[in-house]
Amino acid sequence: MTPTILSAIGAYIATSIDYIVILVVLFSQFKKKKDGIRNIVVGQYLGFTILIAISLLTAFGLAYVPQNWIGLLGLIPIFIGLKVLFEREEDKEADEDEDEEIIEATNRFGRLFLSVAFISIAAGGDNLGVYIPYFTTINALELVVTLAIFYFLAAVLLYFCYRISAFKSVSETVEKYEKIIVPIVFIALGIMIMFENETVSWFLNLM
Repeated sequence: MTPTILSAIGAYIATSIDYIVILVVLFSQFKKKKDGIRNIVVGQYLGFTILIAISLLTAFGLAYVPQNWIGLLGLIPIFIGLKVLFEREEDKEADEDEDEEIIEATNRFGRLFLSVAFISIAAGGDNLGVYIPYFTTINALELVVTLAIFYFLAAVLLYFCYRISAFKSVSETVEKYEKIIVPIVFIALGIMIMFENETVSWFLNLM
């Protein structure tokens, strides 16, 4: 069982590093808002659960989702980043208004937890690439242990990112440069998602 535990930990860490920056930014922006933390936690778990479900269905031959389709979800963080970046300066009356603009942009796809879930799924192309073949190599008991470890580590990741965002220097930096940091993080994430899933080349070939 030890090899299963170690491989599960390795698989989760390898596919979750790219969530750290985005979760820190989200916590920095929304931890003071009503239900902000809860929405981020629920959204991250929802997106992660959907990725797990897709991986399991695909691993057992019950479904198939082309990877370049997953890459199309990269348009979501790109849209959010551009919305924040090009918000008209004359519409900003105070720093508090800037926060509201970012919240509005992030909520463009519904409630905050849904936006977080979409971003989590969009960033999960590498998760599918690792989980699908991995799930085909383990038995039922090992699968249960693996999923339990995954969900536990998801909680550790969320807590870790929340604690980082709680550092005064981190929080103040994000708040001070949010109109720069938020667009860069979201747009870069979206572009990376689309390239990692070969969505850009797929789209160009269609044209």
